[in-house]
Amino acid sequence: MLKKILSVSGRCGLFKLISQGKNLFIVESLIDHKRIPVYMRDKIISLEDISIYTDEKELPLRVILNKIKEKENGQAISFNPSVNPEELKAYFETILPNFDKKRVYPSDIKKIISWYNLLLKEGITDFGSEENEKNEASEENEASEENNS
Repeated sequence: MLKKILSVSGRCGLFKLISQGKNLFIVESLIDHKRIPVYMRDKIISLEDISIYTDEKELPLRVILNKIKEKENGQAISFNPSVNPEELKAYFETILPNFDKKRVYPSDIKKIISWYNLLLKEGITDFGSEENEKNEASEENEASEENNS
């Protein structure tokens, strides 16, 4: 599901991919549900492609979102935007104790929390799992093998 949810540099919130043209995407804001064109020159990234630094490796955002969902029992996070950076890091440490404190900034944590709350508000609670990802990949491979036959 996170594959069709996009972050667009310079724009607030998240967007759902509606349609794709040659040089642009038509996206719908998850905040106000307005549809807008987003051009290829804009920095666009799918939430599926975002990872968070840890001391050992990078973890996909879906893993972090699932950990937050588990910690918060599927509820939104009570979040004060003016919370200080140390409190943000302390909260994030309860979710991911080994996150890289030098490369994950408080602004990143704030963004992840706001994205989580926005996705929950829109009823998007299936952040995916590794098992789902493997199943989708094997289904795509089977489909392409059938088309090549």
